[in-house]
Amino acid sequence: MTEDEFDAFYASAFPRIVGQVYSFTGDHGQAQDVVQEAFVRAWDRRSDFLATAAPEAWIRTVAMRLAVSHWRRARRWLELVRRTPLPDHVPGPGPEHVALVAALRQLPEPQRLAIVLHHLCDLSVEQVASETGAPTGTVKARLSRGRAALATLLPTSEVGVVGASGEEQEEDRGR
Repeated sequence: MTEDEFDAFYASAFPRIVGQVYSFTGDHGQAQDVVQEAFVRAWDRRSDFLATAAPEAWIRTVAMRLAVSHWRRARRWLELVRRTPLPDHVPGPGPEHVALVAALRQLPEPQRLAIVLHHLCDLSVEQVASETGAPTGTVKARLSRGRAALATLLPTSEVGVVGASGEEQEEDRGR
């Protein structure tokens, strides 16, 4: 089967087979996915595909088998989840965390991103610069301005969480 013949076959058969597999699975997205996967497998065998007496039946069979495999994997996963005991109690965020997030939301996005990457993700100034595409001097300025803004937004006990102390600012200037 040539590429043009395969393209024509795909265009005519795909919607029909998706409808059939959808009737089987009850999930239109999954039906599209498994039919697409079946066509990918057929594409790999397109030179032999013409010899197949019923190419649409071959696609449908592969798609149905893929759908059953997905269903079996999902069922196994559900069994595993059901066997895993739920934690007794998962504590919510503490008041310090809530205050920090609320304060961070008030910062401009570039400052907030620099603060989060540097202080919460433990990235160096150079790593933050690389990740954000900003020069290191700009990152240092954003960190300094962001810490200054947080110092006014947070009570003094929470400022230490973000690292607005003079020691860390000096350390950042040296990085």
